[in-house]
Amino acid sequence: MRGDDVRAAAELATGFLGKFTDRDWTASVPGLDFTVASVVAHAAQGPLWYALDLTGGPQDAAAFEIKVRPDPEPDRLIASLAAAAHLCATAVDAMPDSARGFHPFGASDPSGFAAMACDEILVHTYDAATGLGADFRPGPEPARRVLARLFPWHEPGADAWLTLLWANGRTDLPGTPRPRGWRWHTAPLATWDGRA
Repeated sequence: MRGDDVRAAAELATGFLGKFTDRDWTASVPGLDFTVASVVAHAAQGPLWYALDLTGGPQDAAAFEIKVRPDPEPDRLIASLAAAAHLCATAVDAMPDSARGFHPFGASDPSGFAAMACDEILVHTYDAATGLGADFRPGPEPARRVLARLFPWHEPGADAWLTLLWANGRTDLPGTPRPRGWRWHTAPLATWDGRA
């Protein structure tokens, strides 16, 4: 995955969220300790961290304190998400494939950070949508790409978006309970040993 994937995810998310700026963004997100506003702020915060982590190298040596405030008006939160995604995408595209950046699940390459940013943006937009009483479905291709990079042990199945939500612990799949304690495969895909 590359910067264009992050930009595309952000475009899907911001285009969707922009339709609901007149709704109550202080509403709770069902099943999570977030409001609509705070989950969108969180979705913006992730790509900011990923840009810094990727460019900072594989050691957790940075002393940054990054916070996207959840209290601005919805249009400002949407703009923050777009800006954070753009910064992450630019960092991903600027770094060579051999670059590694810190992540608690293991040092990641640019494609991993792009996939993590897409996952954060898409899944948390789904979360925000549930708090808004709406349904966010970005289509199968972004979900397939994120699954292949971060959850290579999960087949996308008939509905890749539903599988991505399931892999992130958001929903059940028929006959399959939600995963508990899920993790991403952040290391380069070439290092994956074929196990979950």
